[in-house]
Amino acid sequence: MTLEPILALFDCDGTLVDSQHMIVAAMGTAYARQGLPAPDRLRMLSIVGLSLREAFTDLAEGDAAFPVEEMVEAYRSAFMELRDREPPEPMYPFARDTLDGLRQRDDMLLGMVTGKARRGVTRVLAANAMDGWFSTIQTADDAPSKPHPAMVQQAMAEMGQPSARTVVIGDTGFDMAMAKAAGAHAIGVAWGYHPLEQLTAAGADVIVRDFREIPDAIAALVGGRAPAVA
Repeated sequence: MTLEPILALFDCDGTLVDSQHMIVAAMGTAYARQGLPAPDRLRMLSIVGLSLREAFTDLAEGDAAFPVEEMVEAYRSAFMELRDREPPEPMYPFARDTLDGLRQRDDMLLGMVTGKARRGVTRVLAANAMDGWFSTIQTADDAPSKPHPAMVQQAMAEMGQPSARTVVIGDTGFDMAMAKAAGAHAIGVAWGYHPLEQLTAAGADVIVRDFREIPDAIAALVGGRAPAVA
């Protein structure tokens, strides 16, 4: 019997890899180069998942004089400088092994939906020997910023998958809202950058606290039963 596949779409920063050190450092450098006071760490992390333009528009908080475009370029420059001298962002515990198990299943298709640029995704995959693991990769280069559903919609169309058999796994409210706007299931992860109440408010169907809980949570949501996780 041929099993109908499930499309599991993973966010990258804060879900697969812990990039907060580089994000915060690059953000601080960008603000310093523009002669502006930097927001605190939590405020910086609150915009992770958005495209850079959307992120700095959010951080401008309505200030029409805030140099959004200049900050985008300053951040990109600072991040690339860090990337060239720092080790790659580390994967979260059990992430790689869990993904390896999922990708070998006949009933599972893996994808990525991320606000990261494609070159950044390529670097993460290469650093962790994961080239070819994801059947579809949607990035900030391909679609409007989260929480717009376009990344999920494009991934489903590319893989020929219905929303009822698509699950988004992410660490931010933007991921959860994106999933729900596309009609997909939403799994929030507790180890990322947004507080759990924000994930729940944005529509998370379930929150997992260990990467190894994800396969059961996916099966439960698509199968219509309650996941055996909190």
